[in-house]
Amino acid sequence: MSLRAFTSTLGTKYLVAVTGVVLVFFVFFHMLGNLQIYLGPDALNSYAQTLSNMGALLWVARTGLLIAVLIHIWGIAKLSLRNRAARPQGYGMQQPLLSTFASRHMLLSGTVLLAFVIYHVLHFTVGYTHPEHFQFYDTMGRHDVYSMVVLGFREPIVAIAYIFTMTLLGMHLAHGAASTLRSTGLSSGSLRGFVDVAGRILALIVVAGNVSIPLACIFGLLQPINEVL
Repeated sequence: MSLRAFTSTLGTKYLVAVTGVVLVFFVFFHMLGNLQIYLGPDALNSYAQTLSNMGALLWVARTGLLIAVLIHIWGIAKLSLRNRAARPQGYGMQQPLLSTFASRHMLLSGTVLLAFVIYHVLHFTVGYTHPEHFQFYDTMGRHDVYSMVVLGFREPIVAIAYIFTMTLLGMHLAHGAASTLRSTGLSSGSLRGFVDVAGRILALIVVAGNVSIPLACIFGLLQPINEVL
């Protein structure tokens, strides 16, 4: 198969769809892992230690996810530019009857999400942005991810940025899950309604699960086992 097959409009749509599915699975299971914070420090720190023990395999997975994100954003940008090129003159008065805010701003939300992922890695993975939260260990000698997360989200700016980004993610998921099948021609009339509803439900679950964590930290429902001296 030639490179042209992937760079064609249909090929680009398939790349966006496939990478989108990969990222949806990651987002969902990443949320499930993060929700272990409600099981207490031992559960979350044990989960984090298990991931850390994967060593090079973990970084291979992270690299693969980063490539998927870049391909996904590249595909959305390419499709957006082609749509604009097909309609070089804008409407005198835009009245989007069928499109939604999410569908009209997929590229913008995807770019913001990429910027957030970079910050998120710098914060919770390598400890660059908040090194004072990255030095904690629990009584078993494991990196105290639990306290790092709680203390990190106690900073209002961090929590608000996270909540805002998760809201964007939810909008992106709600539209992307449905448009994936439609754009590739795999969605029949009966299936389309189901996919639309399923996409919204999935987005709601992901947003609610992820947003609940910074809110629980801000309102003191989660307490760190270590404190910054």
